[in-house]
Amino acid sequence: MAIERIIDTSLHSDDADEEIIEVTLRPTSFADYTGQERLKKNLKLAIDAAKKRGDPIDHTLLYGPPGLGKTTMASVIAHEMGTNIRVTSGPAIERAGDLASILTNLNDGDILFIDEIHRLGHTVEEVLYSAMEDFKLDIMIGKGPAARSVRLDLPRFTVIGATTRTGALSAPLRDRFGLMHRLEFYTPEEITQIITRASTILGTKINPGAAQLLSTRARLTPRIANRLLKRVRDYADVNGDGIIDEPIAKAALGLLEIDELGLDPGDRHLLLSIIENYGSNPVGLNTIAALTGDEATTIEDFYEPYLLQIGFIERTPRGRRVTAKGHTHVGKTTDQKQETLL
Repeated sequence: MAIERIIDTSLHSDDADEEIIEVTLRPTSFADYTGQERLKKNLKLAIDAAKKRGDPIDHTLLYGPPGLGKTTMASVIAHEMGTNIRVTSGPAIERAGDLASILTNLNDGDILFIDEIHRLGHTVEEVLYSAMEDFKLDIMIGKGPAARSVRLDLPRFTVIGATTRTGALSAPLRDRFGLMHRLEFYTPEEITQIITRASTILGTKINPGAAQLLSTRARLTPRIANRLLKRVRDYADVNGDGIIDEPIAKAALGLLEIDELGLDPGDRHLLLSIIENYGSNPVGLNTIAALTGDEATTIEDFYEPYLLQIGFIERTPRGRRVTAKGHTHVGKTTDQKQETLL
């Protein structure tokens, strides 16, 4: 059974209270949305042009590491367009009939947001192609020799897809998106603004120094920043007067074992496992998974993006290797175990 990590970028949908709080912290307009300035500029242009023509915005693909605000951005687009949004996910649409039910209940201009769109089944994708391109839906009625195909007209809607693995999308599906944008990691200054805004919404007082401290531990990711803020708020309520200052923040982060760069015991275990077994030599993803006891996809989606971003690991043609910066951070020198792999 996997241990829940505070710095996990996934949204735990089985926790209703967490999900409600997560939604209330999300901005609803570009004005409230901190960061992603290049993306906001491009999307605002597309939205203004679509509204001027009276058309729905082009189908849009948002991609990037988890927790950076893809779902939030989809909601902002719907708000800026003045339309309704229907939210679903790739794994939830198991059959073509499920997709047909969703599409036939949309209205003109509505937005269909599909999270983890790379996990759509092949038969569902086939139905989605014509729906996105021609706004037509081909369905089969009946079975056997009496079966016949019926083509239904659909309202002019927009699909917004979100994925952490762009390469897993089939080329025909990817080509049907008119807009494709990557969400980037945030700057510490932007994360500080997000924490300050979230604390106001949560009714928690936080000092500027404490907000800056939390921003350095949030792995440049808003979802982690909000989660850390809530855990530090709990600590302040129990061990203080409810106000988050620097001593309270440091004590709470020490209890959570999150270091000055936002790495938790899982991250440090991964780095140490590679260093102690392979030194600075490259090692394959499946081997790392065997060393740490994690799934290969977990390492790719949740550990690697940030460790690559801060330069602690790098990908080589022969596998992943820990850099000199990574060695230094976990207290290991780079001259340990430098065997050459033949």
